[in-house]
Amino acid sequence: MLVVSNTSPVLNLAVIGQLELLHHQFGEVVFPPAVLDELKTDSDFPGTGYIRQAIKDGWLRKVDLQNEQMARVLKRELDDGEAEAIALALEMGVEAILIDERDGRAAAKAVGLSTIGVLGVLLRAKQTGQITSVKESLERLQSDAGFYINEHLVKTILAEAGE
Repeated sequence: MLVVSNTSPVLNLAVIGQLELLHHQFGEVVFPPAVLDELKTDSDFPGTGYIRQAIKDGWLRKVDLQNEQMARVLKRELDDGEAEAIALALEMGVEAILIDERDGRAAAKAVGLSTIGVLGVLLRAKQTGQITSVKESLERLQSDAGFYINEHLVKTILAEAGE
Protein backbone atom coordinates (compact mmCIF):
# COMPACT_ATOMS: atom_id res chain seq x y z
CA MET A 1 0.00 0.00 0.00
CA LEU A 2 1.55 3.27 -1.13
CA VAL A 3 1.48 6.04 1.49
CA VAL A 4 2.52 9.67 1.66
CA SER A 5 4.52 10.74 4.69
CA ASN A 6 5.15 13.91 6.58
CA THR A 7 8.57 14.45 8.17
CA SER A 8 7.96 13.16 11.70
CA PRO A 9 7.30 9.45 11.04
CA VAL A 10 10.30 9.09 8.73
CA LEU A 11 12.69 11.10 10.87
CA ASN A 12 11.70 9.65 14.24
CA LEU A 13 11.78 6.03 13.09
CA ALA A 14 15.16 6.67 11.44
CA VAL A 15 16.57 8.16 14.65
CA ILE A 16 15.71 4.98 16.56
CA GLY A 17 16.96 2.71 13.76
CA GLN A 18 13.51 1.43 12.77
CA LEU A 19 12.89 3.17 9.45
CA GLU A 20 12.60 -0.23 7.73
CA LEU A 21 9.27 -0.73 9.50
CA LEU A 22 7.75 1.69 6.98
CA HIS A 23 9.10 -0.34 4.07
CA HIS A 24 7.79 -3.59 5.54
CA GLN A 25 4.35 -2.19 6.28
CA PHE A 26 3.72 -0.01 3.25
CA GLY A 27 6.16 -1.02 0.54
CA GLU A 28 6.68 2.41 -0.95
CA VAL A 29 6.62 5.69 0.96
CA VAL A 30 6.60 9.00 -0.89
CA PHE A 31 6.90 12.55 0.36
CA PRO A 32 6.74 16.08 -1.09
CA PRO A 33 9.69 18.50 -1.56
CA ALA A 34 9.10 20.33 1.75
CA VAL A 35 9.49 17.07 3.65
CA LEU A 36 12.81 16.40 1.91
CA ASP A 37 13.96 19.86 3.01
CA GLU A 38 12.87 19.15 6.60
CA LEU A 39 14.62 15.76 6.64
CA LYS A 40 17.96 17.52 6.04
CA THR A 41 19.42 14.45 4.32
CA ASP A 42 22.63 16.32 3.51
CA SER A 43 23.47 16.57 7.23
CA ASP A 44 24.89 14.11 9.72
CA PHE A 45 21.96 14.33 12.12
CA PRO A 46 20.94 11.07 13.80
CA GLY A 47 19.02 8.85 11.40
CA THR A 48 19.92 10.64 8.18
CA GLY A 49 22.11 7.75 7.05
CA TYR A 50 19.09 5.42 7.17
CA ILE A 51 17.01 7.95 5.25
CA ARG A 52 19.65 8.40 2.55
CA GLN A 53 19.91 4.61 2.18
CA ALA A 54 16.13 4.21 1.87
CA ILE A 55 16.06 6.91 -0.81
CA LYS A 56 18.95 5.21 -2.62
CA ASP A 57 17.11 1.86 -2.38
CA GLY A 58 14.07 3.53 -3.99
CA TRP A 59 11.33 2.65 -1.53
CA LEU A 60 11.43 6.12 0.04
CA ARG A 61 11.20 8.86 -2.55
CA LYS A 62 10.31 12.47 -3.22
CA VAL A 63 7.39 13.23 -5.52
CA ASP A 64 6.81 16.74 -6.82
CA LEU A 65 3.46 18.38 -6.23
CA GLN A 66 1.32 19.26 -9.20
CA ASN A 67 -1.33 21.15 -7.20
CA GLU A 68 0.64 23.91 -5.49
CA GLN A 69 -2.55 25.87 -4.84
CA MET A 70 -3.89 23.25 -2.40
CA ALA A 71 -0.58 23.27 -0.53
CA ARG A 72 -0.62 27.09 -0.31
CA VAL A 73 -4.09 27.02 1.23
CA LEU A 74 -3.04 24.39 3.78
CA LYS A 75 0.14 26.33 4.64
CA ARG A 76 -2.03 29.04 6.18
CA GLU A 77 -2.69 26.68 9.10
CA LEU A 78 0.05 24.03 8.90
CA ASP A 79 3.80 23.88 8.46
CA ASP A 80 5.18 23.35 4.96
CA GLY A 81 5.81 19.61 5.27
CA GLU A 82 2.36 18.82 6.64
CA ALA A 83 0.61 21.01 4.08
CA GLU A 84 2.48 19.56 1.12
CA ALA A 85 2.11 15.97 2.40
CA ILE A 86 -1.67 16.36 2.67
CA ALA A 87 -1.86 18.01 -0.77
CA LEU A 88 0.26 15.22 -2.28
CA ALA A 89 -1.83 12.50 -0.64
CA LEU A 90 -4.99 14.02 -2.12
CA GLU A 91 -3.35 14.47 -5.49
CA MET A 92 -2.15 10.85 -5.61
CA GLY A 93 -5.42 9.46 -4.29
CA VAL A 94 -3.78 7.43 -1.51
CA GLU A 95 -5.88 6.12 1.36
CA ALA A 96 -3.58 7.07 4.22
CA ILE A 97 -0.99 9.58 5.25
CA LEU A 98 1.80 9.13 7.80
CA ILE A 99 1.57 12.14 10.10
CA ASP A 100 1.98 12.72 13.84
CA GLU A 101 1.18 16.32 14.68
CA ARG A 102 -2.31 16.95 16.05
CA ASP A 103 -3.20 19.85 13.72
CA GLY A 104 -1.89 17.99 10.68
CA ARG A 105 -3.83 14.84 11.59
CA ALA A 106 -7.01 16.88 12.06
CA ALA A 107 -6.56 18.61 8.68
CA ALA A 108 -5.87 15.28 6.94
CA LYS A 109 -8.97 13.68 8.46
CA ALA A 110 -11.05 16.74 7.51
CA VAL A 111 -10.26 16.10 3.83
CA GLY A 112 -11.00 12.38 4.09
CA LEU A 113 -7.56 10.86 4.62
CA SER A 114 -6.81 8.11 7.13
CA THR A 115 -3.90 8.97 9.38
CA ILE A 116 -1.20 6.74 10.78
CA GLY A 117 1.46 8.00 13.14
CA VAL A 118 4.68 6.60 14.54
CA LEU A 119 2.79 4.96 17.39
CA GLY A 120 0.44 3.23 14.95
CA VAL A 121 3.42 1.96 12.97
CA LEU A 122 4.96 0.56 16.16
CA LEU A 123 1.71 -1.15 17.14
CA ARG A 124 1.40 -2.73 13.72
CA ALA A 125 5.02 -3.84 13.95
CA LYS A 126 4.38 -5.54 17.27
CA GLN A 127 1.25 -7.26 15.94
CA THR A 128 3.14 -8.64 12.94
CA GLY A 129 6.21 -9.67 14.92
CA GLN A 130 8.54 -7.07 13.41
CA ILE A 131 9.42 -5.80 16.87
CA THR A 132 9.18 -7.47 20.26
CA SER A 133 8.66 -4.41 22.46
CA VAL A 134 6.63 -1.28 21.83
CA LYS A 135 7.71 0.00 25.25
CA GLU A 136 11.37 -0.15 24.30
CA SER A 137 10.68 1.73 21.06
CA LEU A 138 8.61 4.36 22.88
CA GLU A 139 11.41 4.91 25.38
CA ARG A 140 13.91 5.33 22.54
CA LEU A 141 11.60 7.74 20.72
CA GLN A 142 11.39 9.85 23.85
CA SER A 143 15.07 9.73 24.82
CA ASP A 144 16.83 9.61 21.43
CA ALA A 145 14.42 11.53 19.21
CA GLY A 146 12.87 13.88 21.78
CA PHE A 147 9.42 12.66 20.71
CA TYR A 148 6.76 13.86 23.15
CA ILE A 149 4.09 11.37 24.18
CA ASN A 150 1.75 12.15 27.07
CA GLU A 151 1.52 9.54 29.82
CA HIS A 152 -2.11 8.67 29.13
CA LEU A 153 -1.29 7.87 25.51
CA VAL A 154 1.76 5.81 26.55
CA LYS A 155 -0.46 3.71 28.83
CA THR A 156 -3.09 3.31 26.12
CA ILE A 157 -0.53 2.24 23.49
CA LEU A 158 1.18 -0.20 25.84
CA ALA A 159 -2.17 -1.72 26.81
CA GLU A 160 -3.03 -2.16 23.11
CA ALA A 161 0.36 -3.79 22.60
CA GLY A 162 -0.24 -6.12 25.52
CA GLU A 163 2.74 -4.78 27.43
